Amino acid sequence: MADKTKVLLVEDDQNIVDLIRSNLIQRDFDVVVSDGQDALRLLDVEQPDIVLLDLTLPAAGGDGFELCRRIRERSSVGIIVVSARHGEQDKVSGLELGADDYMTKPFGIRELLARITATLRRTRPGPRPAYDEVKILVGDVAIHFDAERVTKAGQLVHLTPTEFALLRELATNRGKLLTHAMLLRRVWGPGYETQTEYTRTYVRRLRAKLEDSGCPQLIITEPRAGYRFIDD
Repeated sequence: MADKTKVLLVEDDQNIVDLIRSNLIQRDFDVVVSDGQDALRLLDVEQPDIVLLDLTLPAAGGDGFELCRRIRERSSVGIIVVSARHGEQDKVSGLELGADDYMTKPFGIRELLARITATLRRTRPGPRPAYDEVKILVGDVAIHFDAERVTKAGQLVHLTPTEFALLRELATNRGKLLTHAMLLRRVWGPGYETQTEYTRTYVRRLRAKLEDSGCPQLIITEPRAGYRFIDD
C-alpha cells in the first residue's frame, strides 16, 4: 500500500487547524501540526511531502516570512503559504522566499486540495519524462534535463522543483515566446493563468541564480507578453 501524503501544517489558529486537519485526514492524508516554534524540528524529523504555512505566528515571533526562508534553505519540500494577508507585496515576498504557492484566507477545502495536488505534481519525486535533449549548454550554464540538475561554471546551482520546472519550459522552447498564461498553465497548472506575479517572481529568482551582471540575459522579457529563453 502506498504511503500516505504527509502534510506539515504550521498554524496557530485552532479553528483553522481543526478544519484543515479533519478534511485532510478524511482524504487519507497524514497531518502533523506545529504552531511555528517546532516547525523546523518537525520538518527534519517528519520529512513531510508538503508544508502549509501561515505567515502570522505569534509562537514563532510572528514572522512566517522568516520561517518560510529557513524551511526553503533546509529543504526543497513544497510550500504553500496560507495567509490572511491579501496584499500583492505579501504574496510576492512569500514567493521570493521560496514558497511554491500562496493562498489567502478564507478559502474552500476543494481549492486547498487542488493547490496541494498541483504543488505535489511539481515537488514530489516521481517518474521523469523523456527529453529530446539530455543537456543544453548556454554560456557557462549547463542544464541536465534527465538528472534535473543545473550547473554554472561547473558548480551545482540549487533550484527548487518549481524553479527547475519553469526553467525547463523556457529552455526546451528556447527562442520561442512563452506567454505568462502559457507558463503558468504548464508549470503551476490550470487555474493559475492570471497569477502573473508567480512568473515574474520566479523568473527573478532564476536570473539571480544563473545570470551575471553585465552579461547577456538567458531569459529575455517580452514586455506585456511573456519570456523567451535565449537561442544560442
